[in-house]
Amino acid sequence: MQLTDLTDLTARQLLDGYRTGEFGPVEATRAALERAARIQPEVNAFVRLLEEDALAEARAAEERWRRGEPKGLLDGVPVTVKDILLLRGHPTLRGSGTIPAAGSWDEDAPSVARLREHGAVFVGKTTTPEFGWKGVTDSPLSGITRNPYDPSRTAGGSSGGSAAAVALGAAPLSLGTDGGGSVRIPAAFCGIFGLKPTYGRVPLYPASAFGTLSHVGPMTRDAADAALLLDVIGTPDARDWSALGPAPGSFSAALGESVRGLRVAFSPSLGGQVAVRPAVAAAVRRAVAELAGLGAYVEEADPDFSDPVEAFHTLWFAGAARLTQRFSPEQRARLDPGLREICGRGARLSALDYLAAVDVRMDLGRRMGLFHERYDLLVTPTLPLTAFEAGAEVPKGAGYRRWTGWTPFTYPFNLTQQPAATVPVGTDPDGLPIGLQIVAARHRDDLVLRAAHALYGAGVASAPAGVAAMPSGS
Repeated sequence: MQLTDLTDLTARQLLDGYRTGEFGPVEATRAALERAARIQPEVNAFVRLLEEDALAEARAAEERWRRGEPKGLLDGVPVTVKDILLLRGHPTLRGSGTIPAAGSWDEDAPSVARLREHGAVFVGKTTTPEFGWKGVTDSPLSGITRNPYDPSRTAGGSSGGSAAAVALGAAPLSLGTDGGGSVRIPAAFCGIFGLKPTYGRVPLYPASAFGTLSHVGPMTRDAADAALLLDVIGTPDARDWSALGPAPGSFSAALGESVRGLRVAFSPSLGGQVAVRPAVAAAVRRAVAELAGLGAYVEEADPDFSDPVEAFHTLWFAGAARLTQRFSPEQRARLDPGLREICGRGARLSALDYLAAVDVRMDLGRRMGLFHERYDLLVTPTLPLTAFEAGAEVPKGAGYRRWTGWTPFTYPFNLTQQPAATVPVGTDPDGLPIGLQIVAARHRDDLVLRAAHALYGAGVASAPAGVAAMPSGS
């Protein structure tokens, strides 16, 4: 098998190859590193590649496979990590020039530690906007991350580097973070699978300044790889006091169940609150029809809530203000101007403002809890549009002030802490990916993964075409 072919394989396919001896972790890691270096000049998915460490890890994994003693569930599989999460031995600068790179950097984030325990190979750290504050990926530190399908467009954010890396074959698995859609937005724009698990399913340390809005989640080539990755990272860690206990079972094993009999509510526009582009609406509706064809009970129904954006802004802006509260004037001057603006707004909020937003959040959670007594799943578009011009927070001429203007389907489910995934279900006339969102009640990540896996099995969703998707063929 050619090295270039290895970059188009899922993690499970790589593991199958390791078992049979068709190829090994060193070949797969070299292929991922070569692909990462090849795409970096045009797409800018990475803040750093870890070639020396990755090859050493791959050689150790290859020796374990040779002895028939693989380590954990992901031994020798290349992975990337968003540069929000700590990775031992390497700086985590979070897209900001305000963080000094010097230091020991001697700790892994919980999800990274679980990957290390299972033998994963760390290929690189991926780009993020400064502190992950917005739904596109550009920062004063690392510049603009571009879309694999059209480099003039955004990859989305804030886990844009991870999405682009997976889409282009620079590793089949990546860790992203999602505080208002930051896994699902770039996954949808880049044509991959992304899951925001139930809050606490994947422990997070250090705690996010955005509090319990922020989740860690898998970004992968398909739903089966995400289930495998969640089996690894979805275990407790004592450093996160809000982490959930052990999962009730294997998420990978749950994929074997069909969607027959599941009650699915399809909300094409959240009750007319969202204007959805016609190509997006049509692709999502076709995929929903496929779910019905697989035996799910589907009906159009809207969740009972109005747009909670003001409450979300209060919590988000307050978190940003807290994050930068002790910054010096010199540090503040170096911030992304948009981040500096929302920090100022957050600093003017009162405790009563914050608690009023918490009240909205709790009521939204109650409403969605009751909704899921009637429906197992809610399906919506992931986003009402496809990727727009790179380097902009909002589409030109759209009239939106902030990134939340074009992400109305994603941030509500950070408020409610529900599991939500995006599945690629086609492209628009410009060849840009379209995402469908699947949401379940809290703690029912298994249902989200089952439904997504069914769409892949039916051919409605498919893994990205790798580097061939680059218009320049680079």
